[in-house]
Amino acid sequence: MLGTDDAPVRELLTQTLDDDHTTLVDDWVRRQLEPPAAAHPEQDLRREAAELLEALRAALGTALPADRIVARDGAVRDALISLSQRRARAGAEPSATALAILSLKRMMLAAVERHTEDADLRYRAALLVSELLDSAGVLTFAVYVTGREQIIRQQHDQMLELSTPVVRLWRHVLAVPLIGTLDSARTQVVMNNLLEAIQTNEARVAIIDITGVTTVDTAVAQHLLQTVSAVRLMGAECVVSGIRPSIAQTITQLGIDLSHIVTRGSLADALATAMRLIGDSTHASTVTV
Repeated sequence: MLGTDDAPVRELLTQTLDDDHTTLVDDWVRRQLEPPAAAHPEQDLRREAAELLEALRAALGTALPADRIVARDGAVRDALISLSQRRARAGAEPSATALAILSLKRMMLAAVERHTEDADLRYRAALLVSELLDSAGVLTFAVYVTGREQIIRQQHDQMLELSTPVVRLWRHVLAVPLIGTLDSARTQVVMNNLLEAIQTNEARVAIIDITGVTTVDTAVAQHLLQTVSAVRLMGAECVVSGIRPSIAQTITQLGIDLSHIVTRGSLADALATAMRLIGDSTHASTVTV
């Protein structure tokens, strides 16, 4: 870490970034366009380089210690975060982004050598540049990891939404066909979507079809009971369909009481029951699914 007398070093780097701005941008862009680097539009690369170099030049003129610039200077952080996020969206690996930052460090050190013959000043400038751009590389990697985690969470939420659609089968009749495993998180999504749909469609009957649910255990049964109770609190009746023989045996063996819930073996039977519950006897006997 540099001491408090690093003003000459900062002045040297500021002058270098001013005088060699165009050269640094050109060299950095050319390096990024070389294979096997990921393809990026040249215009974007030039903007990234110009923004980052300008932010670094301005930060060197502040009172921030060199080892705090990346963490605390807003312009530097914004430039690095934008760079990392754009490259992540373009499919670049985090290591490629970090290496791009490190390549900029080599270019800046070469530029410093062209501006001074003072060996001590060169050495101290090398320390400061390394401190700055090593921290910048770490930040870009952290931004990538955070961004990927956000994308994974968003995709997970989207998958939950897609895997729990609420379908309007008839006037005042809704259905939720469930496939796969029913856990606490998914149950909450089912309940939220179903209750909102009941309110929106003024539904009087909600069918929960578990034909595609692979296994039913105590936890799954409890989730179903919670959903049924919530539906009834909304003033609607709930019918559970898709009770296959194997699932019926499992529920019985587990000692789970579903006697207070209307159950049917198939979605067609559940829809016919829903018609009777809403008083649509005209179509109840002719419903097919």
